[in-house]
Amino acid sequence: MTRVFVKGVGMTPFVSRTTLSVRELVEISATQALADAGLSASDVGRIYFGNGAEGLLSGQEMIRGQVALRTGKLAGTPTVNVENACASGSSAVLAAFDAVKAGRCDVALAVGVEKLSNEDRHRTFAAIRGATDIAELDLVDSGEVLTSSPLLNVYAAEAREYLDRYDAHVEDFAAVAVKNRRHAALNPLAQYQKPQTVEDVLTARMVVDPLTLPMCSPTTDGSAAVVLVSEEFISRAGGVGCEVRAIELTAGRGTGSAPVARAAAAAYESAGLGPRDLDVIELHDAAAPSEVLQYAEIGLCDEGDGHHLIRKGQTALGGRTPVNVSGGLLSRGHPLGATGCAQLVELYDQLVGRAAGRQVERAKVGLAVNAGGWLGGAYATAVATILAAP
Repeated sequence: MTRVFVKGVGMTPFVSRTTLSVRELVEISATQALADAGLSASDVGRIYFGNGAEGLLSGQEMIRGQVALRTGKLAGTPTVNVENACASGSSAVLAAFDAVKAGRCDVALAVGVEKLSNEDRHRTFAAIRGATDIAELDLVDSGEVLTSSPLLNVYAAEAREYLDRYDAHVEDFAAVAVKNRRHAALNPLAQYQKPQTVEDVLTARMVVDPLTLPMCSPTTDGSAAVVLVSEEFISRAGGVGCEVRAIELTAGRGTGSAPVARAAAAAYESAGLGPRDLDVIELHDAAAPSEVLQYAEIGLCDEGDGHHLIRKGQTALGGRTPVNVSGGLLSRGHPLGATGCAQLVELYDQLVGRAAGRQVERAKVGLAVNAGGWLGGAYATAVATILAAP
């Protein structure tokens, strides 16, 4: 079976409110990705369209990709819509990878998009609530007017448990937000680029104790796209790309099911690599504590030691294994369906050496972990992807 490569990427700026439509966002990222790959729309055999919330926010519940693409050069290309909560983008990449790997096509485009801004913020947060088991809500919960993502209650509970069990302090979580903002200041496409201090983070508005606003990923609009091609296509057409050494999907089934850890372990096994081989990592920091917990889940440290990596600067730019050099979900932004693709945009830019001021020196191997949804104490799904430099 063929090897699969990322040959080009594209991404819009991630912003809190955009005047662009979903269609315009997709057109920008897809056009950029194809141009980056040196390809035309006619080269694309399949499109996998990742989106989480558009059906609930606009009413376009079905054929979202076909509608978004219908006026551009990609109109008429076979398209599959992929919804997998916050992991919709990476799941679209997985589907594109599988199509190329199986010989269905030589070129596949994965595009993720989300426009979360809405005049009625309750509608946005109610849509995000759809990433949980709605049947478990009681009538009071289901009728509540939401002022923030309901998933933040989950992340806050994880944070409190971590603080109770280990020698960590809330300042450690604040330091994650500071680190990722420092990285985002070097990323012109990031939503938040103004540096902040630990004091800024700790004195900001409390959302859910102990999480202040900068410790929580924002609502974001944006799109990102990834072009995947077969080894045979590269041989014929020329050029280079980053090899997809592994891409693995897991499902959570409640407390203890550890989908992130299992996805990372499966990716390591598939690629024949381990945590020590990684040069740069993009993690699903939907809240600052999430990044700290995932350090152990992906094998960077033992359980309960994640905050020590932050204290030592090992996951900052210039450290042993930089994490979320893009700014992560906390500062680059988190447009649900686009996040997984955006993580791979960052890895690709790092591995081909064009990440400018945030470039990780001699980066050859990168890992992205994109998680989605929440079921009874664990993420509902997780996708781990390993890219290797050409």
